[in-house]
Amino acid sequence: MAAVTPVKFIWKNGELIEWEKATTHVLTHSLHYGSAVFEGIRCYETEGGKSAVFRLEDHMARFLESGKILMMDIPFTVEELCEATLGLIRANELSSCYIRPIAYRGYGFMGVDPTDAPVDVAIACWYWPAYLGPDALANGVDVCISSWRQRSANALPPAAKVAGSYVNSALAHMEAKQNGFTEAILLNEDGKVCEGSGENIFIVRDGILSTPPLSDGLLEGITRDSVMQIAVDLDIPVIEESLVRTDLYLADEVFMTGSAAELTPIGSVDRRVVGKPGGITKELQERFFAIVGGKVPEYEDWLSYL
Repeated sequence: MAAVTPVKFIWKNGELIEWEKATTHVLTHSLHYGSAVFEGIRCYETEGGKSAVFRLEDHMARFLESGKILMMDIPFTVEELCEATLGLIRANELSSCYIRPIAYRGYGFMGVDPTDAPVDVAIACWYWPAYLGPDALANGVDVCISSWRQRSANALPPAAKVAGSYVNSALAHMEAKQNGFTEAILLNEDGKVCEGSGENIFIVRDGILSTPPLSDGLLEGITRDSVMQIAVDLDIPVIEESLVRTDLYLADEVFMTGSAAELTPIGSVDRRVVGKPGGITKELQERFFAIVGGKVPEYEDWLSYL
């Protein structure tokens, strides 16, 4: 976690505006009811000196899909949102940054039904270092199983990255920090491992990489998908299977993935030591950062250069 560092501009509803003017009314619908969808994306400085956004088109496609699930008409195409993002980063003169697109029900109508509220769309970017702490990527983090369960798929759809559903994540994360952990892992209502408060989760056992299936109620993470593809390309066996908490305790390696967290190893779960990042975690982590750094030509189509 880190404080937001202001930059010059934010893109809103098709135009660049000054950072400090990117305001909205206190009676904005999404502020009261969580009726917003968003994405988290990263831009990296590559080996050649140019900067590139990782899987930008895939993120913007999911952004529009989240809006569709929420019955929110986002009035921009994937291509327009991608162009806006690259232009915003250039305008802010950033070589690496975190990017936050958001579409939200705006001001004008109140009540649970958001149908008549206008839809505002904004994209912000700023410098954001390692999400789970400066040493997390190298040394791993300590996590716990949260007492809070992940929301049911028929309560809030996990396929949509909806602002309101992250209240659940905030409760789990605060609980973990208060109990001396860096992050929380949530189980679903059936007691299966679901995901972190903002990350997907993987384990390694006997040389096999495993991650919970989407049917267990987790977000279809783009970094998750990337790691699975990278594993296949490295001839690392990877499967989707339901996991229980003891699978985490007994794993040889555990790690989390996400645009903010990138690929962060887990050192312990509920005080059960997993250990320092193992061989497969390190191999995947090194490959991932080589790819986002523009060092692996086979993955060039994952990079959108400024």
